[in-house]
Amino acid sequence: MEKLQLRKATRRQAKLRIGITAPSGGGKTYSALLLAYGLTGNWERIAVVDTENNSAELYDHLGAFSVITLSPPFTPERFIEAIHTCEEAGMEVIALDSATAEWNGSGGCLEIQERLGGRWQDWKDVTPRHRKFIDTIIQSPAHIISCTRRVQDYDMGKDSQGKTFVTKVGMKEQQREGYEYDLTLNFELDIHHNARSSKDRTGLFMDKPIFVITEETGKKLKEWNEGGKDDPQIQKVEIVKLLKNLGFEAAGRDAYEVKVKELTGLDLTENNYAEIIIKLTPKKI
Repeated sequence: MEKLQLRKATRRQAKLRIGITAPSGGGKTYSALLLAYGLTGNWERIAVVDTENNSAELYDHLGAFSVITLSPPFTPERFIEAIHTCEEAGMEVIALDSATAEWNGSGGCLEIQERLGGRWQDWKDVTPRHRKFIDTIIQSPAHIISCTRRVQDYDMGKDSQGKTFVTKVGMKEQQREGYEYDLTLNFELDIHHNARSSKDRTGLFMDKPIFVITEETGKKLKEWNEGGKDDPQIQKVEIVKLLKNLGFEAAGRDAYEVKVKELTGLDLTENNYAEIIIKLTPKKI
């Protein structure tokens, strides 16, 4: 177990977790693609996990991005497999279009819980599977853009005569409550494609006038993100990935330390992560 260390707080460069939520026709897919291109500047490093009847491919004129078409059942495990497939292919941005299917799509979490009996205690079997999906997003070495649907939400009540009435109470995101908590920022689009930020850890968009997401939005986020130092957690994932590419897999930090020392002559410490990555990266001829 690594010894706990106290250090000065500093913003670190990390992979972004971006939410785009909108009603049907709000422009989630198109906005996600433009945002992804602004982040990478390379269509070939962008992948879309498409649950929306091949809707992403309507925009193939934008560039040579990749698509994984996901069909039911939309279990958490299927999404996790799709994300890992994109990571192994070296994708820098992965757009989940849409993550709503994992929650209330055919074979998603709500349906799984219903099949188990629909009882409250059945969530003990479903919640860990959903949590693993969230953890896969959080731990991914790629930027993740998560698209979700929003629908009109209603509340029922009774008037003074006891008659039932229905009241509109705004738009509700179609994912588990608290899904937004783990995102870096979340954009809400209206039917006219106008965006506002409902959560923003970057401080770039919160409380700003509504705007339309473009490639420049992604570039702005990229510039902000690159203003931080490299994240050691991301670097560790990259080192493990490079070692796997060299045919080395092990259980435990000690084995990795020995192998890194053998290949690079460097100790596996945080200060050496960047140099280790350089030494392990295959040289282009």
